[in-house]
Amino acid sequence: MSAILFSITPWPVISVLIWFALGVTVLYFSRRTAHQAIRTAASALSRGLRIAAHSVTHAQARLAARNRAVLLAAGREAKERVVEREFVRVANSVGKDLTNYPALHRALSESITRIEENHQSAVDVPPEAPGWVHAIEAVAALDTRNGKDDVLTDIHKSLVKAHKEAMDEYREASGERHSLLRKMMPEWRQIQETLVRVNASVESLLTRASAVDRHMQEYQDIVRGEDRAVSTLSSSSVVQFFVSALVLVVAIGGAAINFSLIARPMAEMVGGTSYIGTFRTADVAALVIIMVEISMGLFLMESLRITRLFPVIGTLPDRMRVRMIWITFAILLLLASVEAGLAYMREVLLQDELATGALLRGEKGGELQNEYLWITTAAQMGMGFILPFALTFVAIPLETFIHSLRTVLGLVAIAGMRTLALLLRVLSSAVRHLGTLAQRLYDMPLFLPLWLETRAAARTEGENQVSHVREAHT
Repeated sequence: MSAILFSITPWPVISVLIWFALGVTVLYFSRRTAHQAIRTAASALSRGLRIAAHSVTHAQARLAARNRAVLLAAGREAKERVVEREFVRVANSVGKDLTNYPALHRALSESITRIEENHQSAVDVPPEAPGWVHAIEAVAALDTRNGKDDVLTDIHKSLVKAHKEAMDEYREASGERHSLLRKMMPEWRQIQETLVRVNASVESLLTRASAVDRHMQEYQDIVRGEDRAVSTLSSSSVVQFFVSALVLVVAIGGAAINFSLIARPMAEMVGGTSYIGTFRTADVAALVIIMVEISMGLFLMESLRITRLFPVIGTLPDRMRVRMIWITFAILLLLASVEAGLAYMREVLLQDELATGALLRGEKGGELQNEYLWITTAAQMGMGFILPFALTFVAIPLETFIHSLRTVLGLVAIAGMRTLALLLRVLSSAVRHLGTLAQRLYDMPLFLPLWLETRAAARTEGENQVSHVREAHT
């Protein structure tokens, strides 16, 4: 085909030039139509991408509003549970402390009354001035000739005797007052202990009241839908998601260990050569036992109202709920006992295999190797009995994981939609610029005709200006 095209003249170069000239001519005359087609295609594609970006943005806004509503509803429910628990604690504290308040008040009143009585009895009354003081003054005024020295000697003796009697009475009264004051000390200590208890009760109530005020403020922020509350709930939900996921991973590891404890002896019970599909029946049976234990643990937690994954269980009558607690606990205890027996059976099977292998190899003296067998057996039985009860508490992180998963998935979807909208906008702008670039690339082979067209247009414009100037002068 190329040979035919190049053979229109005897000279291939001239043929190429002719074809090039024809192509440039065709492109030049179809230039306006081609530019319009390029602009139309680029504009349509750019507009479509822009519309898609707006649609993604609106969908992202609706998803963000939905995620915000879900987050606020979950936060309001969780905060209501917290506030309800705080009110129950305050009620219990008030009931416990204020119930004893009349007895405390009566004890304080009685102690204060006894202290006042003892205090009145212990008042130190100063002794009265002796009456012989005036007698001494009268005797001192007598004349010495009347035998004043003998009188003064007798008065001194009487004074010494009276002073001794007065001091003895004063010491006795002081001892009695001190005894009364010593009796007041237990009353003071009792009052102090009572006031300390009252102070502790009041401080506990004030602390719980401040906690209730803080939770109520956060609850009001959630109800009003403030951005600060949404941000706090979002970050808290993300943290709870990763923490609960970590705990669930640990629980899966515990379930795997539990599976390894009972899978081998289950093969002896249900047969190690039978299969259900591509899985061994023993493995399926062991897995079913573990799943039943986890289910019983979930029902037990729901009956205890620790989790709220199944609202039907939480709304049961108290009598039925208590019965369900005992039934699920009995089933869980039975399964734990079965697992302990299977763990013991596993150790027995392992020892039988080891003994059989040693017998086949002609070895003897296995008694020394099995001296501490009871330690591993007890450990395996303990693990087989404890792990089902440990898996019961998987319900708590599972509930947190499920509730936080909605928020985390919403945040991830919002981030993905924002990225997609930005990418669509960038593509829309790129398509618009690519349309302009395509027009420039279309004009590149037409540089000579376009240059001639530009020169002709400039010459025509110059002639028009000259004619206008001439017409203006004429």
